[in-house]
Amino acid sequence: MSFDYAGTFCRYRKVRLAVVPTRRDTFPKPADAVEHKKQVMPVLLDKLAKIHDVDVVLAEELLPDGLLCDQTQVESVYRYLREQEVDALFVPHMNFGLEEAVAQLAYRLQVPVLLWGPRDGEKDTDDNVRTYDTQCGMFATSRALLRYGVKFTYIENCWLDDPQLDEGLDMFIRAVSVVKAFKGLRVLQIVNRPRQFLSVKINEGELLEKFGVEIVPVTAAEYIEAAKDAMENDPEGIKEVIDDIVSRIKIEDPEAEWLRKTAALFIGNRNLAQKYGCSTVASECWEESLEAFGIMTCLSNALLTEKGLPVACECDINGAITSVLVLAAARGETTDFFADITVRHPHNDNAELLWHCGNFPPALSGAEPVGAPDGRVHFEAKKGDITIARFDGDRGNYMLLCEEGKAVDGPKTHGGYVWFEHKDWPALERKLMFGPYIHHCVGAYGHYKEALREACMYMGITLDEVK
Repeated sequence: MSFDYAGTFCRYRKVRLAVVPTRRDTFPKPADAVEHKKQVMPVLLDKLAKIHDVDVVLAEELLPDGLLCDQTQVESVYRYLREQEVDALFVPHMNFGLEEAVAQLAYRLQVPVLLWGPRDGEKDTDDNVRTYDTQCGMFATSRALLRYGVKFTYIENCWLDDPQLDEGLDMFIRAVSVVKAFKGLRVLQIVNRPRQFLSVKINEGELLEKFGVEIVPVTAAEYIEAAKDAMENDPEGIKEVIDDIVSRIKIEDPEAEWLRKTAALFIGNRNLAQKYGCSTVASECWEESLEAFGIMTCLSNALLTEKGLPVACECDINGAITSVLVLAAARGETTDFFADITVRHPHNDNAELLWHCGNFPPALSGAEPVGAPDGRVHFEAKKGDITIARFDGDRGNYMLLCEEGKAVDGPKTHGGYVWFEHKDWPALERKLMFGPYIHHCVGAYGHYKEALREACMYMGITLDEVK
């Protein structure tokens, strides 16, 4: 669609990464570190260039040999990186490194930090196997960071062509995306939660005080008016949404009025989220749209989620927050889906039905999606590896339950659904029962647990998992 959804709602996908290599001021030989940098940095920058939506920021001009090696350099480098609004700091060690300068720079920036250094070679011309001492220096830097109270990530001391380096860079960028998405997050709350759903109650003040997460409520009148305005004043937008629907979903009557109303709800919610600077929506989905338009919001919510504005049903605000965290970890490579955790598989003790009325994004279909005149879409999601998560809190203690599994065969049903197999479902069920969780989760195809684990460390949230 012509609207820039990623640029408007998913700005956290773009990561500005400061890369500041370091060396020791005296020993090992500074000249060796400079030569080492000439070999290592081009490879690192090439690896980072292959990760989408990463802008690398260098401070080369502020450092005589392009290496942070003196405490007096910290101020100018800090000011420059702050002006560049970097989201994270990567400090490759070209030799032992200067822990004093690295720790002070990281402390002042207050962004996620990544440490790594390449392994030393077998020996140099002087028969000295301690040409660089990168691993030794990383131990020193890590201790300095701990003393400053700076949280950090590290990639094990490895060769440039080791897969650990590529995997570690990818994981760190995903974690930074999650942290960036969580910082200053605004959730659009459409109307009130359904009266019966005590389980989706949240502490709005605590979310703002602890994490800076702000809830932005809109009334039923504003919600309905936004959709009506789209029907009356945006015929091109309505047509664009309908064309997208009928091109991918089996619809009995492409001219049906319910499609026009679904498109209007899609545009109305999108415009409200843009107006209030929100990157996710928690929507009442039972009564208001039925009373005003005679349809449910499922399909419009599914399309918004697919475009990068995730919508949580039943006004589940913590579910909406979870959606953003998972979507940020995926970095636009897939959409997420919002689901009820419903029933156990009749024959597979480790499988569970993840289901909802009809809000699964059509892009996840494993069979032809079928649209219904009540505003829902029905299909079984595709096979593949899946990460599920749930952010929630109780009495000031906030956690993110996160587990990985895969889609498996199971009985057919209506709505959007997938049968999710976990390595130990009974253990995961006990986690869900004793909380602080409810019957909702967010899923995404792929493996994102490690990135979410690292992000939780920076966000001050406990990652909960089955041991």
